Amino acid sequence: VMLSDEDVKYLRLAGEVLRDQIEDVLDLWYGWVGSNPHLVYYFGDEKTGKPIPEYLEAVRRRFGQWIRDLCERDFDRQWLDYQLEIGLRHHRSKKNKTDNVSSVPHIPMRYLVAFIVPITITIRPFLEKKGHPKDVVEKMYQAWFKAVTLSVALWCYPYSKDGDW
Repeated sequence: VMLSDEDVKYLRLAGEVLRDQIEDVLDLWYGWVGSNPHLVYYFGDEKTGKPIPEYLEAVRRRFGQWIRDLCERDFDRQWLDYQLEIGLRHHRSKKNKTDNVSSVPHIPMRYLVAFIVPITITIRPFLEKKGHPKDVVEKMYQAWFKAVTLSVALWCYPYSKDGDW
């Protein structure tokens, strides 16, 4: 994804900028998901279809941690393994097991890939809030986009057939 050492530098800066805004970012993202019934469905009870509040909250906490990890952690084996774990938690092989819920059993890969767009385009206003020059904001934004793309590509691993990865 063309992620360079310079990108990592700006990703770290993005982490500093976003650190005290993570709840606001999550509010925006969850508001968007919540306004789309076809997305809320994946957080709903398998029998009733009603959203499972504890599940939504648990996923929200992990999503906040994912933002911190994306910006602040080294992309080492531990980080890589956790990205693969995130993919498993969306895939039928492990969906619902971490939170012990009875929600729909699988999230199609197309939603993971498509989520790159809202996760990316909504972050710029948050990156702009600390008054950095436009060129620095753009570098943080590009680094974020590359890191999100890498992360989501790794989440897709469980969806690939043997020999296709």
